[in-house]
Amino acid sequence: MLSTVVKRFANAKGEEFTAVNGLDLRIRRGEVVAFLGPNGAGKTTTIDMLLGLTRPDSGSVELFGQPPQQAVRAGLVAAVLQSGGLLPDVTVEATVHMLASLHPDADPEQCMSRAGVSDLRHRKVAECSGGEQQRLRFAIALLSRPDFLVLDEPTAGMDVAARREFWAAVREDAERGMTIMFATHYMEEADQFADRVVMIDRGTVVADGSASSIRAATSGRTVSALLSPDEAAALSASPGVRSCTARGDRHYFDCADSDALLRVLVNETSAAEIEVAPRSLEEAFMAITHQDHSVKEGLR
Repeated sequence: MLSTVVKRFANAKGEEFTAVNGLDLRIRRGEVVAFLGPNGAGKTTTIDMLLGLTRPDSGSVELFGQPPQQAVRAGLVAAVLQSGGLLPDVTVEATVHMLASLHPDADPEQCMSRAGVSDLRHRKVAECSGGEQQRLRFAIALLSRPDFLVLDEPTAGMDVAARREFWAAVREDAERGMTIMFATHYMEEADQFADRVVMIDRGTVVADGSASSIRAATSGRTVSALLSPDEAAALSASPGVRSCTARGDRHYFDCADSDALLRVLVNETSAAEIEVAPRSLEEAFMAITHQDHSVKEGLR
């Protein structure tokens, strides 16, 4: 899909910088792929190239064996972006039906139902919340019955219930064979809904695999316990303890050797309600995107 892609830009001072640096990415049909990276990592630029909104300086981008612009024109690719593309004074129903006229096989009512906006049909777009507008964009994206759906921060502004309904609809589409790639800052979404997680940093892939494999690839666990501040401070200086964070009466230790810390907690402190947990995907993300290049190579 993307082969050794490079994209450069110039800043306000005319200085050139590389947004995407030799990125390689292949996505299999029917996959749900989370596309993660810190701000400035090259996510949006990569998505823009996939959608044919910008061209790479070198390397190649292909969707279904053709240039992105062709695939988009053919209705094979659709996107839900973070903003824009909606007329504020038009109702939700009129918006969907108007755009459905561009696609001969579109079923606007079904698309509104799948996106959860049927009850908003008489509301003007300007009167919809940010999350409701995202669901409207989702309905529009479904009109062409795409084979590949790109989602850029799709649940921004949605409440918890709307977010769950959205991902249930996306999962149904994936089960029908649609390929889905989504960028998000909600790590729990990537953990729960993605078949595969791709992390990029400084324009290149730094980790690629299932969420569980990426969590496992970053060493260490989190040990937490109810503990006095003095005991927590003493433990923070123990070998293998990277950091200690207090949340109320509970202290959380990021450590390389959880067994050793557990022995100290049980035998030498007044610790209660001790818990041990593997790294979350968010913790793995922070570790990977702050590591040096040689460490990242082992996660690809």
